[in-house]
Amino acid sequence: MAGSFFRRFNRNKVLLLMVLPGAVWFLCFSYLPLVGTIAAFKEYRFSRHGFWYSLIHSKNVGWDNFKFLFNTDAALTITRNTLLYNIAFIVLGLVCSVALAILLSELANKKLAKLYQTGMFLPYFLSWVIVGYFAFSFLSMDRGLLNHILGYFGVDSMQWYSDPTYWPYILIFVYLWKSIGYSSVVYLASILGIDKSLYEAAMIDGASKLQQVRNITLPLLKPIIIIMTLLAVGKIFYADFGLFYQVPRDSGTLYSVTNVIDTYVYRGLKTTGEIGMSTAAGLYQSVVGFVLVMVSNYVVRKLDKDSALF
Repeated sequence: MAGSFFRRFNRNKVLLLMVLPGAVWFLCFSYLPLVGTIAAFKEYRFSRHGFWYSLIHSKNVGWDNFKFLFNTDAALTITRNTLLYNIAFIVLGLVCSVALAILLSELANKKLAKLYQTGMFLPYFLSWVIVGYFAFSFLSMDRGLLNHILGYFGVDSMQWYSDPTYWPYILIFVYLWKSIGYSSVVYLASILGIDKSLYEAAMIDGASKLQQVRNITLPLLKPIIIIMTLLAVGKIFYADFGLFYQVPRDSGTLYSVTNVIDTYVYRGLKTTGEIGMSTAAGLYQSVVGFVLVMVSNYVVRKLDKDSALF
């Protein structure tokens, strides 16, 4: 048995070495921190003896840390905002990413297609701090470009950071602008892998571009669309902290439409310093995400076994 293991190891050592950095990363940042979830059930108090000593000897408080999320007036608001925004991100992100990938794949000039792809991919690498300043340059009351345009047409300047009316649309637009280029790469790679003879046969039969997309591209993209959607569903209770904190500039008058679980926990942690509370929130999000992925995958497997994630 041992000899067989070492033979297999020696035969695949190059591949195993390639996997090693990723495996170490997951071990250090995904698996070892799981021990820290104990803090969700403790009144964590850091002492001079170090993190682990403090974690073990802190007072057990049961489910009290979870009550912070559910026993406040903001509980319904932050849950509603987190869910509705993520549903919008999943649906609109999917539609826009697939549409963009199809458009890029249809460009005859491949050098131009690469230029467009690079331009739309670039925002993904910008931090939310920079994106927040970009948004401020458009929405500033005094020097914002958007208010200057409105003034040109005789419309009074708007105090964008004091009026929550338009912020759901602003946040969705900013999210799509930043992420759509990255998301479309996966679908574009899948489209480029489709057998070209299928399109050639469709053209001989007189199919239009729209018919080719509807009858060839989209059906063959269905498995990857389902997988990406299932992975996104697992994070439906997570919110992009930078988007909801940096872009609205932490404006208190916008909390009704910008306050989500992550920003709420951050403000609570900053105010009270309760590490147990923030750990409880993270554990709650992870458990709900896990359950949603399992349920969604079960439904998909019942409808189409080959399209399921596992």
